[in-house]
Amino acid sequence: MSSPSTTNELDIASASGAYRPGACNIGPAEIARRRRSGWIGLGLAVAWAGLTVLAAAEPLVRFAVVVPLAGALVGFLQARRRFCAAYGFLGLRNFGPLGGADRVVDEEARRRDRIAALRLVGEAVLLALPPSLVLALLPIGRA
Repeated sequence: MSSPSTTNELDIASASGAYRPGACNIGPAEIARRRRSGWIGLGLAVAWAGLTVLAAAEPLVRFAVVVPLAGALVGFLQARRRFCAAYGFLGLRNFGPLGGADRVVDEEARRRDRIAALRLVGEAVLLALPPSLVLALLPIGRA
């Protein structure tokens, strides 16, 4: 097998048995981490929504739930797709233990990973917008 500095897309795919540019760049340990981050982000979003409703906060403050909600959705989408957006942007992959990422050297593979990362983050934000707008537009007045 060739060294990481000279591997191309096909070498990477066959070496890991799982890497697919733009489609899959993380293994079980990283997937579990992304799923946990999704649950944490969802908990933060629910807490933010509840607190802002209880406090009868201004619509813009309530709309800020979009940040933790989008973060939660990024985590869940990454786990489901077996694709880490940050690794995609950075040209990395990891199918081993946490913290053991390898560089993706092939430029076309890195380009496909960056596009997939942008799409994943964009989808998460688009999915987070409607519930955030609903929360912001709820007729909540101060007592």
